[in-house]
Amino acid sequence: MDKIQNKARPVFPFTAIVGQEEMKLALVLNVIDPKIGGVMIMGDRGTGKSTTIRAIADLLPQIEVVSDDMFNSHSSDYDLMSDFTKQKLDNGSQVITTFIKVPMIDLPLGATEDRLCGTIDIEKALNEGIKSFEPGLLAKANRGILYVDEVNLLDDHLVDILLDSAASGWNTVEREGISIRHPARFVLVGSGNPEEGELRPQLLDRFGMHAEIRTVRDPSLRVKIVEQRTKFDQDPYSCLAEFKHEQNQLKNNIILAQKKLSTIVIDYDLKVKISQICGILNVDGLRGDIVTNRAAKAFAAYQNKEEVDISDVKMVIKLCLRHRLRKDPLDVIDSGAKIDQIVGEVLS
Repeated sequence: MDKIQNKARPVFPFTAIVGQEEMKLALVLNVIDPKIGGVMIMGDRGTGKSTTIRAIADLLPQIEVVSDDMFNSHSSDYDLMSDFTKQKLDNGSQVITTFIKVPMIDLPLGATEDRLCGTIDIEKALNEGIKSFEPGLLAKANRGILYVDEVNLLDDHLVDILLDSAASGWNTVEREGISIRHPARFVLVGSGNPEEGELRPQLLDRFGMHAEIRTVRDPSLRVKIVEQRTKFDQDPYSCLAEFKHEQNQLKNNIILAQKKLSTIVIDYDLKVKISQICGILNVDGLRGDIVTNRAAKAFAAYQNKEEVDISDVKMVIKLCLRHRLRKDPLDVIDSGAKIDQIVGEVLS
């Protein structure tokens, strides 16, 4: 009986999720290249946002981390290593590593800044001269996924901190002249319901991608989703066994794409066309151009290609630009359709 209680609760398999292809693609591409900058998932309640995000984290291969390090430090990549591990290596000390599941950290809505960033024990620092740091959620999420449900209800200054850390890959905590800095490289995934309020445009712009999901209307597809979920709830292990082959195949495709990513090339003329589309759509700044280039490369790697072609750009560009268009209350055409129209003209 104890053995059963200690077993981790199974996670719904990613490949068993029916529909919501836009959200699934955005998550897979961010996992292949975390520098895309995360994804904002906006959609109706009960459309499987949380289920899908937990499922992608569970699917990912284990990562190697330094055993006695609280930041999931990498043993050889300096960008993913804390000062504690760097000092050890500089001193010639041996670093012991272990394999862990990719961290999947939930940020609760009521979280404080200390809970998010971590805290420094000032008393200990002053009395004993020791920098004692209590890590926060950003430290735990390093090299993993940080998920914020109802991100549009989160305190604005916490959203600022999150986005700054996600963009720079570092978190700095300063109190009374004492400063601690640690790596915070994570895929930031936010979800929300548009009915509960929009995110500020400048915050929305900082998310690499924006997926819109709608409730499935097709009755036969709805029945399939309900049956799939019921089957999993009744016997999760047989459901996991049923999708084991697809899960392993997707996991291998992601690993291969991650390895291949650095060799993917994108033709100069295609880069010009991407920037031309961003210009016609009046996209502010250059984030849209950069993210579209990155996402197209990640998608090409995922398709096992050597070079980005027009079909790759068409597949990802709406996800990368939809949330960057200026909102015009008099517009009769929605942002997605507007992008499709311009992409059709430029990439014909």
